Amino acid sequence: MSVQIARKHFNVTEFYRMATAGVFSEDDRVELIEGEIIEMSPIGSRHASCVGRLTELFGRVAGVESIVWVQNPVHLDEYSEPLPDIALLKRRDDFYAGSYPAPADVLLLIEVSDTSVEYDREIKVPLYAGAKIPEVWLVNLPADVIEIYRQPVNGRYMEIQQAKRGESVTLSMIPTLLLDANSILG
Repeated sequence: MSVQIARKHFNVTEFYRMATAGVFSEDDRVELIEGEIIEMSPIGSRHASCVGRLTELFGRVAGVESIVWVQNPVHLDEYSEPLPDIALLKRRDDFYAGSYPAPADVLLLIEVSDTSVEYDREIKVPLYAGAKIPEVWLVNLPADVIEIYRQPVNGRYMEIQQAKRGESVTLSMIPTLLLDANSILG
């Protein structure tokens, strides 16, 4: 006999109502993924260091043309509002004070993965493809590579590449931007 479990999926409005009601503490690291509240892994020092390097790199080379959005929400749809490590956004005068960025605002999303590689690759990357995010980088710290996902079609990325140490990586939306993989991986 199989047991059926009833699951309650939350939308973004309900998620924020719970936060306002104090269901989550200020220190809770949670995000809404396909209607489920997901507790995020703690940030280790290598992960934090990589996010810091990326923030500095993009602030220097892309900050004039775009906004570097660090560990802040991106509103994908009514049921998903992840907190990618870095999002490179189209410049907006209000810095998204009126609303969180939507998929059309995103030039690049970056997930830095130390202990969450499989989750990020199997759950979040397809989620981003389904939202038509043009490009996603998965900085795979255990493997010491940057996985690059481009050209979302029907919930999948058609182009997948890897950049290893000693190689360069470019952003398809800003092709003049050339970054050394070593400067990202540390």
